Amino acid sequence: MTEPALSTTADDTRRATRGDYELEERTSLRRVAGLSTELTDVTEVEYRQLRLERVVLVGVWTEGSSEQARASLTELARLAETAGSQVLDGLVQRRPRPDPATFIGTGKVDELRDAVLSAGADTVICDGELSPGQLRQLEEKLKVKVIDRTALILDIFAQHARSKDGKAQVELAQLSYLLPRLRGWGEALSRQVGGRAAGGVGIGGRGPGETKIELDRRRIRTRMSKLRREISGMKQVRETQRGSRRRHEIPSVAIVGYTNAGKSSLLNSLTGAGVLVEDALFATLDPTTRRTSTSDGRTYTLTDTVGFVRHLPHQLVEAFRSTLEETAGADLLVHVVDASDALPEDQIKAVRQVLVEIGEQNAGTMPQELLVVNKTDAADDLQLARLRHLLPDAVFVSARRGDGVQKLRERIAELLPRPEVDVELLLPYAEGSLVARVHSEGEVLAEEHTPQGTRLHARVGAELATAVLPFALVGMPAEDGAAR
Repeated sequence: MTEPALSTTADDTRRATRGDYELEERTSLRRVAGLSTELTDVTEVEYRQLRLERVVLVGVWTEGSSEQARASLTELARLAETAGSQVLDGLVQRRPRPDPATFIGTGKVDELRDAVLSAGADTVICDGELSPGQLRQLEEKLKVKVIDRTALILDIFAQHARSKDGKAQVELAQLSYLLPRLRGWGEALSRQVGGRAAGGVGIGGRGPGETKIELDRRRIRTRMSKLRREISGMKQVRETQRGSRRRHEIPSVAIVGYTNAGKSSLLNSLTGAGVLVEDALFATLDPTTRRTSTSDGRTYTLTDTVGFVRHLPHQLVEAFRSTLEETAGADLLVHVVDASDALPEDQIKAVRQVLVEIGEQNAGTMPQELLVVNKTDAADDLQLARLRHLLPDAVFVSARRGDGVQKLRERIAELLPRPEVDVELLLPYAEGSLVARVHSEGEVLAEEHTPQGTRLHARVGAELATAVLPFALVGMPAEDGAAR
């Protein structure tokens, strides 16, 4: 007996979004556990490709409470799982500061080695950024691959970046991280080369020359310079797009927040964007901008930005500066907080630290912030009561169920900047395009259709006020609100 063929109706096809296709593509191929994760030696240089499988986590608790230390290691476990690994064990050591030689101290390295052997792990992930010396010491003593939190986050970004801009920014961040850690097997990178080995210069090129590692470092610096030029060119394209929106007086709203707080889900609920939604850290990296409107007809844009995390690598902040500038240039920040997280106030603090850094880089102040507590359906009543007391001005929503989304739309409409010029117009019916512009770019207070044309009382921006000046019924008021 043959099985019936699966069929897809037209309605199902229409409901499928770009995010659905991306999620299907991302989950279509999974790693088979137990296969080799040996390092690949490329031109005698260890370009560390993170094919993680069975890992042990280790952290150093230097400050804060034990709950915060556990939360940090739990987040590291989620990052490791997002990268495609299986977490076997997690260890936390209490120290006033990380050991400068081995991160956890010489004595604890032996205990960690025993834990790795008993668990059968092939990788150790440290909850912090390791120096090149710490990385080398740990690998020599543990005899397994060792990576740090920064390398793990960079690997996740490399997996999830899809746009040309995003891929270039991730590669630049990876090269910035790799450059001081470049090394190879034995003395392979220490030999000096000259003559033809130095690039085919022949006679006159022999002599001490450059070591192999110096050649690779120079190539990496050359590649980084090229990537910065490409990213700078892409930045000009975004500046042109933002300039067009500014000319047309279209307000912009940037959605920011901790990774996996539900920013993409919220964008889908507010605009129907259909972007990828997945219960994973850094599921979406490339910013998505969609146009929507308030209940009174004012048009504005919503931009979903890259998520933040505790100890976000500075290489990523530097590489993604052009993308993060969307937040500095917005009229309003919608700061999304995960209500189901054990320490949401720590998430808020981490996001605001990055926002302050972005504001300093752009030599300006950050726009107004609207806190939105998402995932209320996943939090218990006690947690929600605590958050309502802690964040009295926040809007509580569930993007998955739609609870509170309408209230959020109304709150955004209240905080958006309003056009500053009040006008009364009589537009002939032949000027339908101007009527449409007043509706889309301004705020219509009253509208009446008369035999002579459409009579409008509206508030518009300065540019549109100039365009409709020939049709004004009264003297145009100055920008400060006083009549001319």
